[in-house]
Amino acid sequence: MTEDNEQIQIRKQHLDAIRALGFEPYGGREPGIQPITQVLADFKEGTAAKIAGRIMAWRSFGKAIFVDLLDSAGRMQIYIKKTQLDPKEAELVSHLDLGDMISATGELFTTKTGMATLQVSSIRILSKALHPPPEKWHGLKDVETRYRQRYADLAGNAEVREIFRTRSRVVSEIRRFLDERGYLEVETPMMHSIAGGAAGKPFRTHHEALDIDLYMRIAPELYLKRLLVGGLERVYEINKSFRNEGISTRHNPEFTMLEVYTAFFDAEDTMDLCEGIIRSAALRTRQTEKINWQGMEIDLSVFERVSFSKLMEEAYGILPDDDTPVWAQKLKARGVNLAENDLSRTKLLKIIGELIEPAKRKHPVFVTDYFTELCPLAKRQKNDPRLSERFELYIGGIEIANGYSELNDPSEQMERFRADLDEPDGDIEGKIDTDFVRALEYGMPPAGGLGIGVDRLVMALTDQPTIREVILFPQMKPQRH
Repeated sequence: MTEDNEQIQIRKQHLDAIRALGFEPYGGREPGIQPITQVLADFKEGTAAKIAGRIMAWRSFGKAIFVDLLDSAGRMQIYIKKTQLDPKEAELVSHLDLGDMISATGELFTTKTGMATLQVSSIRILSKALHPPPEKWHGLKDVETRYRQRYADLAGNAEVREIFRTRSRVVSEIRRFLDERGYLEVETPMMHSIAGGAAGKPFRTHHEALDIDLYMRIAPELYLKRLLVGGLERVYEINKSFRNEGISTRHNPEFTMLEVYTAFFDAEDTMDLCEGIIRSAALRTRQTEKINWQGMEIDLSVFERVSFSKLMEEAYGILPDDDTPVWAQKLKARGVNLAENDLSRTKLLKIIGELIEPAKRKHPVFVTDYFTELCPLAKRQKNDPRLSERFELYIGGIEIANGYSELNDPSEQMERFRADLDEPDGDIEGKIDTDFVRALEYGMPPAGGLGIGVDRLVMALTDQPTIREVILFPQMKPQRH
């Protein structure tokens, strides 16, 4: 029997003993509990208090026991002297373990070492922990176990709890920022009959009652733009989207996006909006516009703009008119190692994205002037139709946001959709969202659209190297037992 199993058996014996004493080891409502932070903030010797939390440390000195309790935001020491308790409660104390959740009522005092402490006059068991805490609450060390058992990771690691508090503050600040500017938060479908709105492989599901296949959305874009048609001129959605693709430090199959659409904006206005959202989120959570991410100080008060088209020409000699084989030829000529199966437009773009140096500067970089061919939902530039009014924002070398002047010409939109098909002249049934094109035919105002990866933004603001650190329950391979 392993050490953990032995501890579990001992804890189960304690559980039986607690029930034999007449206590319910998984108690119910417990009135009058005060948050530990409040008790400490209002601390006054001799004052009565009642706190509850998880047992994090246990120090026994004969008949005197000092216990550390942790609630959601604070930690406090309690002092237990069995002779001052009801006999059954004194016996209950003998069956408590690290990780148990208890409530303690008593009187506040200060120890000789100056520690604010609660002298316990009554104690209750609220939840018996059958598993021993991970490494005595110093935090799980094995990364995969931390993600699989996030509950234990959170319970034992204050730094992890703070990451997710920060994430919550980031989302709240995004809402505040947009709400104050007249934007309406909306909800759009998560199951689509046609996968669209972004490039990506969808997850497929089946609706039994309708007997149709549906797709988990890869983006809410086309539905949000329908709302512009309907007269909702400023809308946003903080949404879950899904891509049936790889898992990496920057990708999770289920991820959180902010998408914002503003009537009568263009890409320039939308870049300003994007900058405002990110700067306000940084100030709200970090109280500064200078953040550290993976050893690099990044100044969020400076947003540079560089041209994708110029970068492509200067770095690789690639021009907007070049087709995919020419891209590959020019990349190979500049020393980029390409396998034969790397020659798709999407894979070539990914390779180029990893090679572009301005994305690694010590301030955010808007990369603009993308080739129109790569942007099926964006307007062309008036001065050079080969280029689109689109941008991507990079912070610390990772893409954080994407946006553009929305294409609102229904005829051109249909042409672009057709051009993206493997067989442009073939049957479009079930391949193109014709209802979206019909919506454009009713008249969509000129607009700017913005998508911000919330997970990646939180990564940057909390200095985390992988997206899994900022998602409470990241996708994992099934555990083999």
